[in-house]
Order: sequence, then C-alpha cells, then structure tokens
Amino acid sequence: MNDDIDRIMAVMSAAFDPAYGEAWNRRQVSDALLMPNTYYLLASAGGFEPSAAEPAAGFVLSRGIMDEEELLLIAVHPDHRQRGVGAALMQRFIETATERGRTSLFLEMREGNPAAVLYKRFGFEPVGRRRNYYRSAQQGPLDAITYARRQQVP
Repeated sequence: MNDDIDRIMAVMSAAFDPAYGEAWNRRQVSDALLMPNTYYLLASAGGFEPSAAEPAAGFVLSRGIMDEEELLLIAVHPDHRQRGVGAALMQRFIETATERGRTSLFLEMREGNPAAVLYKRFGFEPVGRRRNYYRSAQQGPLDAITYARRQQVP
C-alpha cells in the first residue's frame, strides 16, 4: 500500500493548486486509508488500474457508510487532463460504490472548480452550500458546493 500512497501523493502534489489548500498531506491520506470503509482507486493514463510499475495519472479517495459514499478527493495529474482519465475515475467510483450497495453518492468542491462539469455529466446535482468554507489568498473566502447523486442499486 505504501507504493500506492506514493503514487497518490505524486498526483496530489502536481494536481492541486496550493493557493486553495485543498491537497492532503501524506499523513492525512495514510490515516484515512486505515479507517474502515475508506477506499481508493488509481488510474493509468488510459483510465484503467495501473500496473505495479506504472505511475498513476489520477486517483479517487472515498469513504462509505451504510447506503452512502462520499467522494473525498479526485485528482488527475495535469499532464493527463482532458484525456478521459477523470471520466474513467468517476465511472469506476460510481461502479464500485454501487457494488458496495451505495444508493447516495456525495462530494463537495470549492465554488468555481472546473470539475463541476465532470460531476454534472455523471449525474451529480448541487444540493447545498457552505459559505466561506475555502480560503484563497488571491480570491478571499470561497463557498463549498455540495453535490449528490441518487442511484438505483441492482
């Protein structure tokens, strides 16, 4: 698992703009993965699970409880953006959450995050707002938008 954390951290450090403070540190990721019902997915440049020797182009980190699953983090390395990696990760996240019996999926993002287009494409709808949740040196306080996706489980 340490190799996978290394791959997650490599994507994390490249993908998240430090101006928003959204990236997690290695300890936060490691601690989260020790918790029950916390999951991760890695993606290669093609969107599939990478081989053991292959660097990750993206990752998802999620946590589930009962019939809900929350997408905690999703990131795609900047070198692999706009090539379907994010869409492949979202599809795999939805499929694996469904296999675990989750009927409600949630995520939150900072207002103005361009990933909103991806989330909406996969059926996520805005359902809430946390005022002034994020801080940005350039833009000041920013709201967090909560998204939900309801689904049928076979």
